[in-house]
Amino acid sequence: MNKNSFKIQPSLLSLIFFFGLLSLNLLAKNTYTYSSEQKIIFDVFGWDFNNFSVRTQKLNDQTYVLYGYGGNILVSIGEDGVLMVDDQFPDIADDILDEVKSLGGSMVDVIINTHWHFDHSEGNRAFGPKGALIIAQENSRDYMINPKPINMVNSVYPQQPYKGKEVAKVTFKDSMTLHFNNEHFELLHYGPAHTTGDAAIYLKNSNILHLGDVLNTQVAYIDSDNGGSIDGMIHFMRSTLKVINAETIIVPGHGEVTSYNSYVEFINNLESFRGDLKEMIGNGNGFIEIAKNNPAIKYSKVLGDPVLVLDRAYASIMKNN
Repeated sequence: MNKNSFKIQPSLLSLIFFFGLLSLNLLAKNTYTYSSEQKIIFDVFGWDFNNFSVRTQKLNDQTYVLYGYGGNILVSIGEDGVLMVDDQFPDIADDILDEVKSLGGSMVDVIINTHWHFDHSEGNRAFGPKGALIIAQENSRDYMINPKPINMVNSVYPQQPYKGKEVAKVTFKDSMTLHFNNEHFELLHYGPAHTTGDAAIYLKNSNILHLGDVLNTQVAYIDSDNGGSIDGMIHFMRSTLKVINAETIIVPGHGEVTSYNSYVEFINNLESFRGDLKEMIGNGNGFIEIAKNNPAIKYSKVLGDPVLVLDRAYASIMKNN
């Protein structure tokens, strides 16, 4: 080799290696840890964070629903930025953000959590530290910091606490108004329902209502271990009917976007089921006797899994008696 040939010095090699590693780290997808018990729940639901795709439904020129793993995400994209209602999981935050960018948005500026359950607010762990302002009903914030296990009858999810920027920084008690992207957002709370910290979000200008899991069209699930109740659920839903109208677009926590009439049908079925259940309890029947002639079966086409519906509804009634 010619003595004038270029030779890479050891110090230069070290710099190249360092910046190469830095580039790989910047490109690498963030990883988030979960307990073995939590991973079991993900397996039960078939959630593989390494094999994820998002489906989008356009509601109007600036409002969309994103379907993926967990609760439905409502997205508003406009001149003020990006507002999301619920955020699913941090592991798929980059996929969600890519979809938001494809719709004309950029970073997520505001997140409203309908409640604190993992499949609706776990994405706080990604979007909060990236600068999103998180808003929730005050009881949900308390549960984010001091969570309790979520009893789904056949399985229990051990919710971990959130911390720092993952936690809601703005809270409200009964109602709150937010003006964003030329939209009038009304955040509404009518007492314990699915949980003690539910928020219904009404987009007044667009006439869209996101109910979180107060309306889950896959199964009417009441987190009775954490203050939810069938009486509260019905009261909450009936209260929202005074705000909306027959043309309102309804976004449930899980399931497809639905109509006002279907929403009323759901409420009517839940009320009829409650009446049947309370009558059986009033006649002196215990849970085992009631389960043998499960009154939820009659309404399962609308309310979903009759075993889960009965178990949590019965628990909420007995707890409040």
